[in-house]
Amino acid sequence: MPRIAYVNGRYLPHADAAVHIEDRGYQFADGVYEVCEIRHGVIVDLTRHLDRLDRSLSELQMKAPMSRAALTQVICEVARRNRVKNGLFYLQVTRGVARRDHVYPSADTPPSLVITAKITDPSVIAKKNETGLKAITLPDNRWDRVDIKTVGLLPNAMARQAAKEKGAQEAIYVDSRGMVTEGAATNVWIVDKDGVLVTRPAEHGILRGITRTGLMDVTDRLGINVQEREFSREEMLTAREVFITAATSICFPIVEIDGQPIGNGHPGAMAERIRSTFFDVAEKTVI
Repeated sequence: MPRIAYVNGRYLPHADAAVHIEDRGYQFADGVYEVCEIRHGVIVDLTRHLDRLDRSLSELQMKAPMSRAALTQVICEVARRNRVKNGLFYLQVTRGVARRDHVYPSADTPPSLVITAKITDPSVIAKKNETGLKAITLPDNRWDRVDIKTVGLLPNAMARQAAKEKGAQEAIYVDSRGMVTEGAATNVWIVDKDGVLVTRPAEHGILRGITRTGLMDVTDRLGINVQEREFSREEMLTAREVFITAATSICFPIVEIDGQPIGNGHPGAMAERIRSTFFDVAEKTVI
């Protein structure tokens, strides 16, 4: 079955979907996005994703393309038309189409909205959880406002490419003080030498991941104490466990960083315990 995309009010064959060449998302990366997991026919943590979308739009002084109720209906319709039971949807809002100029266009310029959805294979994710992933570390060279989920992802793409070229699956950023910020597309967690679960505070320097927030709910349910504090690359390398979180993967264990095994070089128990409980705790929106 051919995929269907939603573009500015129209449901189109994915192969025919397009935006104008002067869309500001294309020319200036002047846009924001969200990616959300679909599992067993429900959307996971949709409210929090849309709350973050609203915040991103507000931080960039960008209008919402439609009401939340209408947006939810379109998201569900895109998922239905693509028959996604397990997979994800991608949503992107830009400042719209206008004559190329660095200054924002007039306030009455309608924003552009694109939504796509695709099926993913749960067995692929299960395999990664079984074997664990490898990562590298890189200096954090991104702009200061990484708390906004913008489409300006060139540094992230370059980091992922660098990881791939070294046989790894994720790149973990380290700031100028040697402290871990986050992954190229993930938040980073460690279980330290004392067995305490640690993740960096989300006030500055990282994106406040929705899955990250959801994991806090899970740890509350399981009675696991979480410390939100900075940690160094060196502490990460000597941690009992390292795992990364994202909407499309929940939490992947990291078994090697920069060629050095983490813990015993195998996925840890904490990540598995949290992952197995996550879906029970998460909000579920029926498609």
